[in-house]
Amino acid sequence: MNSPLSNLPIFQTRWVWLVGAGPGDPGLLTLHAVNAIQQADVVVYDALVNESILDLARDDAQLEYAGKRGGKPSPKQRDISLKLVELAQAGKRVCRLKGGDPFVFGRGGEEALTLVEHGVPFRIVPGISAGIGGLAYAGIPVTHRETNQNVTFLTGHDAEGVVPHAIEWDSIAKGSPVIVMYMAMKHAHTIAEKLIKAGRSPEEPIAFVCNATTENMQVHETTLGSIGDLQSLGLAPPAIVVLGEVVRLRSALDWMGAMEGRILKVDPLGSRQSPKSA
Repeated sequence: MNSPLSNLPIFQTRWVWLVGAGPGDPGLLTLHAVNAIQQADVVVYDALVNESILDLARDDAQLEYAGKRGGKPSPKQRDISLKLVELAQAGKRVCRLKGGDPFVFGRGGEEALTLVEHGVPFRIVPGISAGIGGLAYAGIPVTHRETNQNVTFLTGHDAEGVVPHAIEWDSIAKGSPVIVMYMAMKHAHTIAEKLIKAGRSPEEPIAFVCNATTENMQVHETTLGSIGDLQSLGLAPPAIVVLGEVVRLRSALDWMGAMEGRILKVDPLGSRQSPKSA
């Protein structure tokens, strides 16, 4: 029987592969991602890529840091995109390694469009997004039949670093039972005020998952109206924030906590009757 690795694509020179590295745990890499890293001449990686993942690169591979972190000196996005073009045109196999998924708040679309503009062929390798994988490691499902039939993913800041004005907070507050927020810790209090003003209960559960899926993961559960001083709790980005009744399920689904001896709660939703099977 053929190994799955035997049929993986060959990384051609002068190509750029935009690769999702997942939320942190190297075990969440896809086979395509591992294949790309191991063949690449150059790996251009983001700040949120677990450094142990870089050990998969060839000994002679060139590693280039291109991280962007809020509030810290960072290369301009246009410069990063043009660097990918330059490396590919120099005959390199370029692996652009991005935390999570390249197309989920990862600027992968911007970089791919620049490659198109300059005639550079590329491949997209999706990754596990922190908004799904990170919450799963925290024991919080983004959907559950007893709580929600839809979920909204949004970013907590725009290109200028402020709360996005383009988001219709009233509509999201009223229409989405579960809201998953990327890059929202800095403006968490402002966002909470907007959602409460739009009708969300101050008692609704909210969770902050920092350094998701890594050995430094922290999970803080509180309520929308009682977020408090996150910095004093030792919490810092990168973080995924989730609002909604699914947060209550963590008391029953914290599988990582259970491995360390945590006693899981049998009925986290308060004896609700399970929906009948279809």
